[in-house]
Amino acid sequence: MGNSVIETMRVSPAASVIISMSLILFLGFLTTRITKRLRLPNVTAYILTGVLMGPWCLNVIPVSFVRGSGFLPDIALSFIAFSTGEYFKLETLRKNGAKVLVITALEALLTTALVFFLMYRVLHLSLAFSVVLGALSAATAPASTMMTIRQTRACGDFVDTLLQVVALDDVVGLLAYSAAVSIAELSIGAAGAGAVGAAGTAGAAGTAGAGAVSGSAAFFSPAGLLLPVASNLGVLLLGGAFGLLLHLMLSRKHSTDNRLIVAIALLFGFCGVCTWLDISPLLGCMMMGAVYANLNADDNLFKQMNYFSPPILLMFFVRSGLSFDLGALLNPSGVIGTVPLLVIGVLYFLTRIAGKYSGAWIGCFLTGKDRKVRNWLGLALFPQAGVAIGLAALGARILKGEAGNALNTVILSSSVLYELIGPGCAKLALYMSGSYSERLEEIVEVPELDENGRQKSSLDLLIERIRRIQEEIPEHYVPEEEQAFSEAAEEQYRIYGSYLKNRFGRGRR
Repeated sequence: MGNSVIETMRVSPAASVIISMSLILFLGFLTTRITKRLRLPNVTAYILTGVLMGPWCLNVIPVSFVRGSGFLPDIALSFIAFSTGEYFKLETLRKNGAKVLVITALEALLTTALVFFLMYRVLHLSLAFSVVLGALSAATAPASTMMTIRQTRACGDFVDTLLQVVALDDVVGLLAYSAAVSIAELSIGAAGAGAVGAAGTAGAAGTAGAGAVSGSAAFFSPAGLLLPVASNLGVLLLGGAFGLLLHLMLSRKHSTDNRLIVAIALLFGFCGVCTWLDISPLLGCMMMGAVYANLNADDNLFKQMNYFSPPILLMFFVRSGLSFDLGALLNPSGVIGTVPLLVIGVLYFLTRIAGKYSGAWIGCFLTGKDRKVRNWLGLALFPQAGVAIGLAALGARILKGEAGNALNTVILSSSVLYELIGPGCAKLALYMSGSYSERLEEIVEVPELDENGRQKSSLDLLIERIRRIQEEIPEHYVPEEEQAFSEAAEEQYRIYGSYLKNRFGRGRR
């Protein structure tokens, strides 16, 4: 690959970084203007922007920027995991009930098992790659589904179940990923120990067998099995401590005007500690959010964080697109093990669909859900983007080399396809389940008789239904996240204005 467009400008390293960030933000935003017309999620626009700006197309952004921004996956996933912790409110879990937990666990874990079996037993890929890819298949992107529900104004038991399953899906995905990473690290360590054992006994009879025994012993040793469990428990305890500290700091009056600053500082601090210790911050960030959510009835902090995070998530997803190895996917010589990467990607795409649908069907059947919910719930769970892409970036660090690049490429390419078919599948599921109707008389019910008991004309009924719909549409809709962020800014402005008035107003008297 030749020099990028920015590198040919011969600017300083600092200018190169600033220009790169500006182009990523601006072009990522512009691409969303196109995808919105196609009714596609923003994540799709960000990934496509990165691919177009990357070395395989226009080659705009320097490779040095991509390598130097390796911290973005940690930061982005910290925000996502912290927000996920809000769903661990005890009252919410009690409200969702055991049925939703059973459905979510079955559709997520069955998908993970099917993908793992295919990769490890059928394609004979490495244990580390197979288990991580299997865990990534559990995550679902709720954006496409939520967008379709809002557009169709769907409601009913199917919609309630779908929203609850989607909310808990990424939680199960994060837990599955944490367990998979521990297994992958043990497997990689065992393989290394096996290689050392084999090398140390080179020339002696049974060399390969000695290496295999050495690796197996390292993998199944008590210390090797307990260390990941202990590290995850330690991360959970540390995340809980940070959540408690966040609660204590934000409960004081002098800190209310800086809620966002304090929260982000603690979140970055926790993420930095985990990166320093070379452990995943995901479970800890989720625990941090869960502890804060259960100690505080006010959920404005989560809304403020969600309103603040879009620029960070945009840069992360565009950077993921920049890292996308299009050549490895399309090149016939691009293989992992003995299997072409394109074959792995296609089989992963289809197997995940089969796992999501069958797992949701079995879960609904076992919990006694209605036939319409049972038959169509899995169809709305296909989209996959944010969490899976972020986890893939972290998993690539652990797998490294060819396997790490392959993991990123498979998840990115399949995520684009899932986001393309996701809205259509969700809308079909909502329609087939009877959750919405395109007939106006079923969307809005109005009396068909006037005050005198006479039948209204078709035109009168149509006009009355249109008026009813208009009354339900707010004049100026402000998202909750934006409203929470604005209220915090106004509060800070009032406090600052009061300070200035007390400080300087007295001097004029």
